[in-house]
Amino acid sequence: MYSVFLVDDEPILLEGIRSKIDWESIGLNFAGEATDGEIALSMMQEIKPDILITDVKMPFMDGLELSSAIKKIQPWIKIIILSGHDEFDYAKKAISIGVEDYLLKPFTANEVIESLKRVSLQIDRERAQLSDITKMKQELESKNKIIQKEFLIDLIHGTINPNEIEEKAKHNGINISAALYRTIISRIESQNNDKTDFQKACSLLNSYSSVWTHTLNFFYKTDRFISIVKANELAELEENTYHIAETIEHIVTKNQNCSVVTAIGKAVFSLSEIPSSYEDAKKIFNAARFENKSVILSSDDVNEKDIEFLNINQNNPLVERIKYAGKSDISAIVEESLELIRSNTSQSKVFSSYILVDLIFSVSQLVESFGGNLKQENPKMLQRSFIDNAVNDEKSFISTTYEILNFAVDYRDSKMTSRYGNIILKAKEYIDKNYADQNTTLSSVAEHVCLSPNHFSTIFSQECKTTFIEYLTYVRIEKAKQLIKNTDKKGYDIAYECGFSDPHYFSYIFKKNTGLTPREFKGI
Repeated sequence: MYSVFLVDDEPILLEGIRSKIDWESIGLNFAGEATDGEIALSMMQEIKPDILITDVKMPFMDGLELSSAIKKIQPWIKIIILSGHDEFDYAKKAISIGVEDYLLKPFTANEVIESLKRVSLQIDRERAQLSDITKMKQELESKNKIIQKEFLIDLIHGTINPNEIEEKAKHNGINISAALYRTIISRIESQNNDKTDFQKACSLLNSYSSVWTHTLNFFYKTDRFISIVKANELAELEENTYHIAETIEHIVTKNQNCSVVTAIGKAVFSLSEIPSSYEDAKKIFNAARFENKSVILSSDDVNEKDIEFLNINQNNPLVERIKYAGKSDISAIVEESLELIRSNTSQSKVFSSYILVDLIFSVSQLVESFGGNLKQENPKMLQRSFIDNAVNDEKSFISTTYEILNFAVDYRDSKMTSRYGNIILKAKEYIDKNYADQNTTLSSVAEHVCLSPNHFSTIFSQECKTTFIEYLTYVRIEKAKQLIKNTDKKGYDIAYECGFSDPHYFSYIFKKNTGLTPREFKGI
């Protein structure tokens, strides 16, 4: 199912397209919307939709500027332009950018649907061609490709005389000149050991990567995809590196049966140092154990001590949630526990005990992950009387649950030394303070924590087990729930207060996340 993102500065038009199209019936998923090109660009870096529908005339960044920018970082995307201007210059520029369709206002819902169907068929055809295993084999086996691949393999292993690298690269038709380099190792896996799925994923990756301009790419040992990223500035290198890593993951995981593990080596300043970057990536790659999960790891964020303990097979969802919870998140966890107990009043003590035991076990795991022992740090939690006293009544349960969670958060904060943890906590604090601002985006939060948007997006999604956009939406919806329940404010006021630019879109997102409209939620 392909995803669609919509951009227009007219709320009525946004509402019309969103609500009048039965997305699932035409095999599409409505992924999100924005009223401005700048905000849309930030959101789309996170969502990575397959199709963009955008108006031409918008403030700050118009639809053609947005289309041009998004094509550079997400070249697979298909674009449908909406315009009230029947002018040749617009159409000509749209064609030069690579826009797939151009609809003139006023248009009907059926015209939009037909356009979406045409674009979907185009994606189908392209992917069928890209997945042609025979084509992949022919390309990989061509004489020129083999020679270039052999050169790149020698380059990462350091078997070429440093004084001859540039001359040999030029002789082999490879543009290798740059000021900085970084090596990426990606391993593609089929979760069900289906060779066809694996080959299709590799074929897609091989085909898309052939047009990347700032990387040198090749397959190594069948399942290993190596990328040498080049740039002239450190900021550019970081952005390019994480963009490529996320693009690789996006392409491979388009096949739901495939996953990809990516390790990023350190930045180096000369061609002769590329082997050092490759060995750095390989060290991270070999130290970690992965199973049917996609992940991106970088030498920027993993130190020698961390490498010893890298193992993502034993994640406990509650541990992960506590690991990055802020004080403001504790009440939500307590409330969820209470809802479970209240829905089972006949066995409230049993459920209360179960919840507390599970919570204490999770806190114990969290403490151990930082090298501690709960028996030493907070021995009373492990006493049977601690739980028995807590389940006597609801007030005791609430108090005890808050005590456990506050201990966990305080302990974590006192022990947190990883760069990841500090970044996540700082980002969440910023979101908590600025969720009402419609300009709170992936880019603005990334800037606040001093990372590029792609790097921050990678860290946030992996550490929080949710994307930035999903988390921001969660925060906004939780704040909206509080306002709906505790105030008499109108729906449109609540929408604006919680960072939504359009009340209709707020209602749509609220129901999508809660299963209820704001009005229905207020009545329960």
